[in-house]
Amino acid sequence: MIDTKKEQERDELHRAIWAIADELRGAVDGWDFKNYVLGTMFYRYISENLTNYINAGEQEAGNGDFNYARMSDADAEEAREGLVEEKGFFILPSELFCNVNSAADNDENLNETLERVFNHIEASAKGSSSESSFAGLFDDFDVNSNKLGSTVAKRNERLAKLLHGVANMNLGDVKEHDIDAFGDAYEYLMTMYASGAGKSGGEFFTPADVSELLTRLGTVGKTEINKVYDPACGSGSLLLKAEKVLGKDAVRNGFYGQEINITTYNLCRINMFLHDVGFDHFDIACEDTLTAPQHWDDEPFELIVSNPPYSIKWAGDDNPLLINDPRFSPAGVLAPKSKADLAFIMHSLSWLATGGTAAIVCFPGIMYRGGAEQKIRKYLIDNNYIDCIIQLPSNLFFGTSIATCIMVLKKGKLDNKTLFIDASSECIKVTNNNKLTQANMDRIVETFANRTEEAHFSHLASYEEIEENSYNLSVSTYVEAEDTREKIDIVKLNAEIKEIVAREQVLRDEIDKIIAEIEVGV
Repeated sequence: MIDTKKEQERDELHRAIWAIADELRGAVDGWDFKNYVLGTMFYRYISENLTNYINAGEQEAGNGDFNYARMSDADAEEAREGLVEEKGFFILPSELFCNVNSAADNDENLNETLERVFNHIEASAKGSSSESSFAGLFDDFDVNSNKLGSTVAKRNERLAKLLHGVANMNLGDVKEHDIDAFGDAYEYLMTMYASGAGKSGGEFFTPADVSELLTRLGTVGKTEINKVYDPACGSGSLLLKAEKVLGKDAVRNGFYGQEINITTYNLCRINMFLHDVGFDHFDIACEDTLTAPQHWDDEPFELIVSNPPYSIKWAGDDNPLLINDPRFSPAGVLAPKSKADLAFIMHSLSWLATGGTAAIVCFPGIMYRGGAEQKIRKYLIDNNYIDCIIQLPSNLFFGTSIATCIMVLKKGKLDNKTLFIDASSECIKVTNNNKLTQANMDRIVETFANRTEEAHFSHLASYEEIEENSYNLSVSTYVEAEDTREKIDIVKLNAEIKEIVAREQVLRDEIDKIIAEIEVGV
């Protein structure tokens, strides 16, 4: 019998999240309100994480009745320095989520209480190795926003409801993670709000099925990896898939990413914590990856997965320094100023380890457009860096129906051919979007891993073949689409037509007889 406990727990959790959102989002748009829900979940998580850590230590020492939440702030202060070093942050007992929540209904200054607590948590990491991981994490949790209510009393009422709602979520013990409850709740919220947020939601979140496919493509034949990197990491969903696909602790030296949007950058760091990734195991930076990359000292990376923004503007040749940048200079030309797609590709290639793999979602236009983009494609093919191009189904992403592609890059290929896979039909329809099933992903990954050819699905193209096609990398150029039109048996059709004509003649004869009889009668 199948154990449905985890699924039941997950469904229960999702219903609870939806109930909170449904009750509280009246005054705040869903996509904005997620910051409050996620911020509160994060506050609960680190409070319970710290409490459990301290309690476990005391219990091991024989103090079985100890509970950090009941300790005085003065006594707790003695452990501040050691806890910051070990956990990366510190929270006074009075400022733990459970204590603030229990007093929320009677706290006329709840907004000020929460603001003070959040400031204290961020300040606790200052001057330590965890400072960058905690700085500004609560910036998007505005306790004084008019979106929460027009008066302090109304705002506090909503904040109290928010605390109670998150407190009542069945998130389990943070030590157990039976369903990875905190992380699962995060992903559900992101999906829920992204699906209703159009384009803006899609910028924050890559659907779980696409994330899994990219990660599986990038880790074929591997049980663990050194480091994973995403140059446009959004909320971090792609980064975290590596551990989910390979298993706990399979990413030995951590998660690295860069994100230009400050709100999304904060979401990403929160996501790391909610998935139980320690502050010393991730490094997320907030800057423009193309012009101000922040991880020069950390590259190369064994796995790079990314869904960078499609055809955005960038400095390009307006910045004379970029053509000499070691990331872009090998191609001899920069990506167009109006289309940065291949700049992300060149950046990723530059920082890819010799034995590593990069799997990147691409706008289809970069596969066939001319000019500088064609020259960059020529460089990539001439140097045998492109391992595979995969055509994905349309409507996989929130906010766009575009049928995107995946480009897989390698520096250590065993042959000089490029595999093309037409996976445009590998999906099922779910509500307003298409979705990749496990069977769909299995077929794509198996074909990729074995580099097999299959009529109307995959083709292994030689260098000469690609050269003859002027370095056009559109999958449709190399994989012939299956003719799904109904095949007609011409002999059978002619026989049917002959029979119809004969019957028609019989009917005409009968009609003529009737008309003749009528004329005689007249």
